[in-house]
Amino acid sequence: MDRPANKLFLLDAMALIYRAHFAFIKAPRITSKGLNTSAVFGFTNTLLEVLQKEKPTHIGVAFDTSAPTFRHVQYEAYKAQREAQPEDITVAIPIVKQLLEAMCIPILILDGFEADDIIGTIAKEASREGFEVYMMTPDKDYGQLVEKYVHIYKPAFMGKPAEVLGVNEVLERWKIERIDQVVDILGLMGDAVDNIPGIPGVGEKTAQKLIQQYGSVESILENAHEIKGKLGEKVRENKEQALLSKQLATIDTKVPVPFDAEDLTVCDPDSAKIIALFDELEFKTLKNRVLGGQTTLPPPTQKQMAAEKKGQLDLFGGPAESGAPKEATLPHSTLPTIPSESQSETEHGPLKTIEGTAHRYHTVDTDELMESLAHYLSLQVRFCFDTETTSLETQDAELVGMSFSYQAGEAFYIPVPADRVEAKRILSIFKPVFENDQIGKIGQNIKFDILVLKTYGLEVKGALFDTMLAHYLLEPDKRHGMDILAETYLHYTPVSITELIGKKGVKQGNMRDVPLQEISQYAGEDADITYQLYQVFEKELPKFNAHKLFQDVEMPLLEVLAEMEYCGVRVDLTALADMSKTLEEDLKAAESEIFEAAGVSFNINSPKQLGEVLFDKMKLVAKPKKTKTGQYATGEDILSDLETEHEIARKILDYRELQKLKSTYVDALPALVNQRTGRIHTSYNQAVAATGRLSSTNPNLQNIPIRTVRGREIRKAFISSNEQYQILSADYSQIELRIMAAFSEDASMIEAFNQGRDIHATTASKVFKVSLEEVTSDMRRKAKMVNFGIIYGISAFGLSQRLAIPRSEAASIIDAYFEEFPAVKAYMDRIINQAREHGYVETILGRRRYLADINSRNATNRGYAERNAINAPIQGSAADMIKVAMIQIQQFLRTEKLKSRMILQVHDELVFEVHLDEIDLLKGKVDELMRMAIPLPVKMETGIGIGSNWLEAH
Repeated sequence: MDRPANKLFLLDAMALIYRAHFAFIKAPRITSKGLNTSAVFGFTNTLLEVLQKEKPTHIGVAFDTSAPTFRHVQYEAYKAQREAQPEDITVAIPIVKQLLEAMCIPILILDGFEADDIIGTIAKEASREGFEVYMMTPDKDYGQLVEKYVHIYKPAFMGKPAEVLGVNEVLERWKIERIDQVVDILGLMGDAVDNIPGIPGVGEKTAQKLIQQYGSVESILENAHEIKGKLGEKVRENKEQALLSKQLATIDTKVPVPFDAEDLTVCDPDSAKIIALFDELEFKTLKNRVLGGQTTLPPPTQKQMAAEKKGQLDLFGGPAESGAPKEATLPHSTLPTIPSESQSETEHGPLKTIEGTAHRYHTVDTDELMESLAHYLSLQVRFCFDTETTSLETQDAELVGMSFSYQAGEAFYIPVPADRVEAKRILSIFKPVFENDQIGKIGQNIKFDILVLKTYGLEVKGALFDTMLAHYLLEPDKRHGMDILAETYLHYTPVSITELIGKKGVKQGNMRDVPLQEISQYAGEDADITYQLYQVFEKELPKFNAHKLFQDVEMPLLEVLAEMEYCGVRVDLTALADMSKTLEEDLKAAESEIFEAAGVSFNINSPKQLGEVLFDKMKLVAKPKKTKTGQYATGEDILSDLETEHEIARKILDYRELQKLKSTYVDALPALVNQRTGRIHTSYNQAVAATGRLSSTNPNLQNIPIRTVRGREIRKAFISSNEQYQILSADYSQIELRIMAAFSEDASMIEAFNQGRDIHATTASKVFKVSLEEVTSDMRRKAKMVNFGIIYGISAFGLSQRLAIPRSEAASIIDAYFEEFPAVKAYMDRIINQAREHGYVETILGRRRYLADINSRNATNRGYAERNAINAPIQGSAADMIKVAMIQIQQFLRTEKLKSRMILQVHDELVFEVHLDEIDLLKGKVDELMRMAIPLPVKMETGIGIGSNWLEAH
């Protein structure tokens, strides 16, 4: 019987994008605006070739996400050694997604799974439903998925014709007898790119011989005693590693993604979007190829109108209120280039570099020249400056030199010697201009430079302009490094740091060893390029309603964060050492209890041994779950299901928690204490989270555990400087729920908050239609989950998973919630419709979150964007509020000349080191400034505590 005519192509986006990028690596395609379109061009060519030559009836493109997958959970080092993604590819990915949207091709994406898992799942399901499936990828791992009607399609490349691999071709390629043996070979070989370990020393040929002889990894390991020589030793020494590697290399074909043939049906491209996108990318030939030379916009086809209409669903599947969506516009496409006088002669050539660009970079190395430069700087309204240092750790960095620029194309570099006395003497020449608050200061990540100069006793005053943060407000989801900004907006590739001192690692040099002429040019270029970026961004901020947020919040906050980072926080090393010993004892005790309960000693950290003990020896369940390698599953979810019935499961979970606390926090924090100051100086990041929230690194304070008793104990190690101070903690109470009430203007929620009622009990009373007195703890628990879930656009499925209740019951709770709080539902529909119309949502202070997929034809992508549309204004407004509070509190501390200091910010909490004489004053003022930071119709509340350490205070 002949197969039906349905022909499905599934494309591995990242594999094809990378392949296209490296195909043009020696001769990249650069637009007149400086955008590297190589990857997009190559991907588009490949896509068009398949559409036109193979004529699929159905198509979909799968993407990876940045979220950790189940493989990262199984093996923490999975993909850990991968090189950083090239910036040109990072820029290309969202453009490829725009291309697919314009081509009416669905994007397949799901957090927690890789593209090959998604493709494998859909390929198998489609094959069962009568489709001929082609997995379009150069990736060898897909061989394990091939079957009678599922093939690998390797597109034409570098003169080689396209190639289709079926079962026979894959078996011949790997020299094996069965398709399932592909993953055995991959497991034995390992994969250096993905950091899958395999068996050391076993390459492809050795793996093939072993599989030909024994048939599978498991059989090899069972007969490892037969294998002679060093190979036998390696196999016997790496048994568990081999099984793990096979598991990591196995493509998951049970991903929770539905196969909907209608969604994947090939449809006509959107001419308007193709013309707009291809004009911007300067793809004239490709535009003609797609549209047949058409340059005017035709009326939409019936299929396009149907697709748009199909997209009009609200978060919970009901029809939305607005009409057809408008195309979202992102700021990247509208940002201008720098003034024409600084452009190179060729508008369509490659990116400019320092060699081919006119510039005047001067070395200023005498007192006379320095004093002259300082004088000219004092005459400027603003100037740009940059520091060169020996380290990226501000407390340890030595200043190597400074560069200045106050007009495009010109810069000045001042070398600074290692001798600290002489360095301070040189800095004293520039001290008056740095501390002149009438002169604005420009920088790229200027907080770093401010902190370095602060260690030399020099304060930077005046209005600040950080180009990194300016771009962050314009395009929060993009990258903000100077190199990518220069390439994108100035069509210029700066000198790489690696050209001066080499790549990171033991052989990397030191900036102080770079010849003066080279470092002078490099540093001068940094200041000059940053100044030119300032010229671009200062004009763009007002256009996107971001200037006030930038000047009134982000720039003042930068100064607050610099103060906090410089101050640092003291940690009790003795307490941490005692905690480490206690945890070590607890681990040994837990280990003994586990062995006693099991009746045998074994390696608790070995999933294989643990599974055998729990399910073969102890027989805890009749039919235990297994992984694809045949090994018993022993993850947290499995053990959590068993803990109420079997004591050993709870003990193993406790053991794992103790182990993580000890290694990740208790033993790691002492190494982060600065030897000079004796304090931990975390770094706060303003330009990371697209919602506007702050993040921190070294250490990441956001991740210090607070949900368990043992986890909270870590906060006990954060203490005040001496007995004259205590720790004060001030935490917003339910800030996001209160903002939701204010945004939705729901009278019931506002009344409950303003009268100080328990919002979760109040919600439970309304949803379950009982009096407040009749609300049970279980009702309140469910209402609490709904309250917080609504902020993140929770679905009936999500609520059922979190509460462990049937989906029908979860759906009934959500329905009842919206019935009792109709204004909340109206707000959610309204904000989604606004996002569809404008392409973005805004916080109270105008912070924008752009949602490229809000009008996506793909239901998964669209749903994700809709959830962000609901959550981003709420979470972003909470971020705005605490930032304003921090600015006002720091101003109060400075104005009143208090001894107390703000030392930490974690989520919705501020932590202070407060002098004993100032406790009452600060408690009242911090509470007032936090509550009134951004006045709303809903009363804000804070919880304030005092203690000798952070745990006591919190």
